[in-house]
Amino acid sequence: MRFKLIYPRWPKLARQTEFHLPPHGPVVFAATLPDYVSVDFVDENLEAVDFDEPVDIVGISMMLTVQVKRGWEIADTYRAKGITVIFGGIATMLHAEETMAHADAVFLGEAEGRMERVLDDIRRGELRRCYDYLDDRPDIALVGPARRDILNRPLYNHKGVQMVDLVHASRGCRFNCYPCAVAYLGGREFRPRPIEKAIAEMAAIDNNRLFIVDNSLAQDTAWETELFREMIPLKKKWCCHPIEDRPEVLDLAARAGAWYVYQAVFDTSDYIRERIRRYHDHGIGVEGTILLGLDNHTEDSIKRLIDFLLEIELDLAEFTVLTPFPHTQAYRELHSQGRILSCDWDRYSADQVVYRPRHMTPERLQELLAYAWDSFYRDESQSMKMARLFQQVVKKEMADNTFRPRNRELARQSFGRQQERG
Repeated sequence: MRFKLIYPRWPKLARQTEFHLPPHGPVVFAATLPDYVSVDFVDENLEAVDFDEPVDIVGISMMLTVQVKRGWEIADTYRAKGITVIFGGIATMLHAEETMAHADAVFLGEAEGRMERVLDDIRRGELRRCYDYLDDRPDIALVGPARRDILNRPLYNHKGVQMVDLVHASRGCRFNCYPCAVAYLGGREFRPRPIEKAIAEMAAIDNNRLFIVDNSLAQDTAWETELFREMIPLKKKWCCHPIEDRPEVLDLAARAGAWYVYQAVFDTSDYIRERIRRYHDHGIGVEGTILLGLDNHTEDSIKRLIDFLLEIELDLAEFTVLTPFPHTQAYRELHSQGRILSCDWDRYSADQVVYRPRHMTPERLQELLAYAWDSFYRDESQSMKMARLFQQVVKKEMADNTFRPRNRELARQSFGRQQERG
């Protein structure tokens, strides 16, 4: 059975330096397919879809809302040829009803242990319109190693430097943050994978640098500290979403190879200031994820926030505006108040204002987003700050003899495209 798995293209943030990481959802999904299925993966961000290539089934994996309209276009093209199309992934779950109009089937939820049934239904001509497992999650122990062999790995390379590989050690999140859909997608229960399985997968990845994509590692201290202890012998270097900032946890994280963390910064509190300081004291960098346009944000408070970010010496910052994605608290609240201005999903890129802020016009919030990028990177460019963060990981690798030189054969290429000398 020839299964073409497609990851639709999507636009990067307008002010973000271009980079492409190997997507996680498709490789995790591919691991759930039985052995008799031959998988051909296309990441449309890096290569074109060949619509004329023979294929039995097309799977479209969508992570982001800004992928959905392109995903629908791809599906419509294949279905016009009489080819069966199945959708899955986070954005499919958020936009299930609309997506069904462009699909032979949508799969909602986690796929482990479920795909054999779907494929059997296809063979019998009894494919269902919707396979809804959102509230029927599989045993977390069924999660096996992702199928990274389906990736065209040289495409995820910038001038000879391989991008980090993505891996996860848990699912679900006991938190329920205002702008986040994870509580809807994965449930409020924290579900850690057996640590020995997560460690075995990390050890088998042919990459010294990883991105642990768990929603938050700071959900169970005993599990978190055991995970870090078991990671120490791997000598991998990694980034992740927040970890606990207790000294004993940070010490273990640093010994386990923590490179930097993504840390949300919503205010100018001493709590945030001290949290960033503790990361830095343990040699862990911080990329701030800065969400502008919350209801307590005024023009003055946003400007104070930018000054604060410079004071606490964040290594990097990524600025976005509040975006009311479906099935989030933000969407429910703003929708009920009649403040959502657009449901054009192509605009839900987190750098376009699609709702009416409480304390300013949409146009002014858009201007303040540009002000935030300009102000934070005024004295030192984004590329310079990224280079400094990269130097940190090289120093860590040099110290424990795990540094891998860049691949000189790919030194003139960036994400599959030839680069001019300069």
